[in-house]
Amino acid sequence: MSRGRGRDFINVYLPDELLIDIFHRIEESKSTCDAISLVCRRWRRIERESRRTIRIGASGDADRTLQRIVGRFLGLRTVFVDERMPPRLPSYSILTTLIQARIRPSLHQKTNQNRTSNLGSSDEIPLEQLSLSDVGLANFAQACTQLEKLSLIWCSNVTDSGLKSIAYNCNSLRFLDLQGCYVGDHGLASIGECCKQLQLLNLRFCEGVTDTGLVQLARGCGLSLKALGIAACVWVTDVSLEAIGSYCTCLETLLLDSELIKDKGVIAVAGGCRLSLKELKLQCINVTDNALEFVGSHCLALQLLALYSFQRFTDRSLLAIGKGCKQLKNLTLSDCYFLSDKSLGAIATGCSKLTHLEVNGCHNIGTFGLGSIGKKCPNLRELSLLYCQRIGENALHEIGKGCKFLQELQLVDCSCIGDYAMISIAQGCKNLKKLHIRRCYEIGDKGIISIGENCRLLKDLSLRFCDRVGDDSLIALGRNCSLVQLNVSGCDRITDVGLTAIASGCPELVCLDISVLQNLGDLALADLGQGCPLLKDIVLSHCQKVTDIGLSHLVKGCTRLETCHMVYCPMVTASGVATIISSCAMIKKVLVEKWKVSERSMRRAGSILSFLHVDL
Repeated sequence: MSRGRGRDFINVYLPDELLIDIFHRIEESKSTCDAISLVCRRWRRIERESRRTIRIGASGDADRTLQRIVGRFLGLRTVFVDERMPPRLPSYSILTTLIQARIRPSLHQKTNQNRTSNLGSSDEIPLEQLSLSDVGLANFAQACTQLEKLSLIWCSNVTDSGLKSIAYNCNSLRFLDLQGCYVGDHGLASIGECCKQLQLLNLRFCEGVTDTGLVQLARGCGLSLKALGIAACVWVTDVSLEAIGSYCTCLETLLLDSELIKDKGVIAVAGGCRLSLKELKLQCINVTDNALEFVGSHCLALQLLALYSFQRFTDRSLLAIGKGCKQLKNLTLSDCYFLSDKSLGAIATGCSKLTHLEVNGCHNIGTFGLGSIGKKCPNLRELSLLYCQRIGENALHEIGKGCKFLQELQLVDCSCIGDYAMISIAQGCKNLKKLHIRRCYEIGDKGIISIGENCRLLKDLSLRFCDRVGDDSLIALGRNCSLVQLNVSGCDRITDVGLTAIASGCPELVCLDISVLQNLGDLALADLGQGCPLLKDIVLSHCQKVTDIGLSHLVKGCTRLETCHMVYCPMVTASGVATIISSCAMIKKVLVEKWKVSERSMRRAGSILSFLHVDL
């Protein structure tokens, strides 16, 4: 803080309104906000009043925690509560019991509002104290009447009663995520009745919701609702989608994952929201070509289409999409077994604005189809090919020739793609920033060296189990690219020589996975300690030659280390584990065998230790 002759100029001359504006601009950084609150009492008061967003995990008495937060931060607009993360407890056995106990009960069991949790030990904590309850949510709703965004992830004790409290008190609610909550029709009806500004609703795994509740919500929020997600809601049928199509004419995003949804429901939404619908994600095994043809002919504003596990439609669907949806930019095809090259050809011909394409496990799509994309979609930015055994090198040759703006490429188990394809990508797509390759055994040093020499903007590289990649590739990458993330797990030709090149050429490296490298030793860790001071995450599991000495050299320079995985490193002992714990002030997680941790290390850092348990 600026001072002159004992005077505090900032607090004298800057009004509260200006400080509030400054604090709002840096609100995304929680650590910065926390630091601001420690400067002085005035800044603490203003920061508390101006903070708009808070994130909460399961921690002790959830109701009491939320009450304290509400009393401290008076201007909250966005609250995320996520109970998937287990609380930090002093006893590992207690934590294990709690995780096991929090397996979701059946819907019938949940309807019993008086159920209790008996974990069977006097030192174990009752499960209800770790979950947000309706009472806690009601008190929160009464205090945060200006709430705009609320996310309740797997809050298993929240029911219709708590949701009604939110509806009646928080009329400005725009965003509501109820994933995994046991809410039902009465709660949704109250939201529809009171929250007329609701724009986004996520109902994934809300098993208590039926058509009755969704229809009432659609009637109440139809004019404002823009995004809706429905997955594993076992009582939701086409009746709900017909109501959505009738009332929610401004709907832009729809996610459906259901075995009960059929053509009738999808057609109803496509017809009612034909002018507004921009994103459609479907995993509905009973939807056929008829529904997708209707979407193609009516939803002309569609920009994103994701189809998962479709086994009842053919090329007819994509021919209609290519013909009608000229604005399509993002396409995902996953496990669509009956699509062929004709589908991608139709998309390439009709959707020249395509920027993102993912093809996953579509076994009848081959070289010709992807080659069509390379020839006719010059704006392609991201391409993911997973388990595409029929796509060959000529397809990526066309991508390299035609897609000069490609920035991200992912290849998984593509057995026909090798060095020729990588050289084509390297020479044509020089804006490449992210390259992830896994188990593509025909890709070796020639292709990766070309990537290093041509794609100098590359920041994120993963070469998992590419056993033809060796030190020469890393030397080229270290010489020309400033990598931030690198994963060479299972590339067993890599030695200390390659990692030394990375250490000297990539000082901005933050994340590194060098697991399952049998020829890697302490020299590489010493060089990383000298050359990569920003390193935060390292995985060196299954490295047979790494010892405690290498770890000691690593931590001398990598003072920002936060996570370290080192299981199955036979030369690492309790001394090495203690070195990591004592030398890295910012360490948050260490994964190691439990028998390698001394009692002293357990006392000092029990909360950050994670163990790999193998029962023999």
